[in-house]
Amino acid sequence: MPTLDQIRACFSGDRFAADTVGISIDAAEPGYARCSMAVRPIHLNANSVPMGGAVFTLADFAFAVAANGHSTQVTVTQQASVTFLAPSRGKVLVAEAKCLKAGRTTCLYAVDVTDDLGARIAHLTVNGFTTAPPPLNPD
Repeated sequence: MPTLDQIRACFSGDRFAADTVGISIDAAEPGYARCSMAVRPIHLNANSVPMGGAVFTLADFAFAVAANGHSTQVTVTQQASVTFLAPSRGKVLVAEAKCLKAGRTTCLYAVDVTDDLGARIAHLTVNGFTTAPPPLNPD
């Protein structure tokens, strides 16, 4: 089973989530992940709260870590439904992804996003599609 540091190294290749958005992987177990993101000015909308796209990116990344961090297969988001519950006034957003059902080729996850002030920011359900990893490209 990979360590948390190995999972972090693997997902550091997701340059958008890691570098641009600044998401950290705080915990990862089979079917579970907790990721966080310090809110920066780049994340804010015209109302000075984190924009929905930033919240969704954090949640989708937490799903990816939960579904793929301990798997030899590849799971991608097939469909996601997000309900925004409140604007965040906090300085850190946290997404927790939990597997509700994992089948041979599909899965269902719940992802909850909160902030460091305790506010519930968003709830997502994510359907994933699981497949074998692409073959390595021999050079």
